[in-house]
Amino acid sequence: MKTFSAKAQDIQKQWVLIDADGLVVGRLATIIANRLRGKHKTTFTPHMDCGDNVIVINCEKAVFTGKKLQQKKYYWHTGFPGGIKERVAKDYLEGKHPDRVIEAAVRRMLPGASLKRKQLTNLRIYKGTEHPHVAQNPVVLDVKSMNAKNTIRG
Repeated sequence: MKTFSAKAQDIQKQWVLIDADGLVVGRLATIIANRLRGKHKTTFTPHMDCGDNVIVINCEKAVFTGKKLQQKKYYWHTGFPGGIKERVAKDYLEGKHPDRVIEAAVRRMLPGASLKRKQLTNLRIYKGTEHPHVAQNPVVLDVKSMNAKNTIRG
């Protein structure tokens, strides 16, 4: 037995479309991170970018469980002394950039290095149902039917 190691010419990428309407953010981010890394493929190689291109639509309709919508905080620093800032998840989802919530969750689930930055370029997140990647013929991935816990119940 020999261990398979994918080469650049062996990698087959496809386009995947995910509708985030009513999906739990953490579970959605896990599925997206696995798709970006290529862990769903039998030819997975940890040091190569062998994942798919992922398109996420309706990012503003993703949901949090429990009280995370009001209590989950995102921090950043302005670069000036005392410049730590924070914003609640609700402000992002209802604001101008709801895609940053899903992007931050996926970024934190990928192993960090230059490969992480390369894999994140394969992620496209859009507000609303329109996206400019119709020509790539993306395959629709039904995340709701994968597991009942992927959506909010009741």
